[in-house]
Amino acid sequence: MSAFYQWNDPDLILYCRIQTNSAKDEISEILQDTLKIRITSLPIDGKANRHLISFLARKFKVPKRNVTIIKGQNNRQKKICIHRPGCIPLPLQMNEIDP
Repeated sequence: MSAFYQWNDPDLILYCRIQTNSAKDEISEILQDTLKIRITSLPIDGKANRHLISFLARKFKVPKRNVTIIKGQNNRQKKICIHRPGCIPLPLQMNEIDP
């Protein structure tokens, strides 16, 4: 198991570093124990968190209600739960994230 994620029964827990105000939304890279995610939104009034949740819901093919920021609401470092992911995005499949 890699340090940037863990399985908790049907839930995938991700340890992320978020870069806001990026040119595009993407799962960027794995930095030791953190998954770097870039999003286009600015961190103003919770917009970046809402944008991040929408982005991850699309990538993991789940409803937005299945994506929860567990820790780090006001930080770049976040702990995120994906409840019952419908798929694992290609950049993460290469790192063998299997339930």
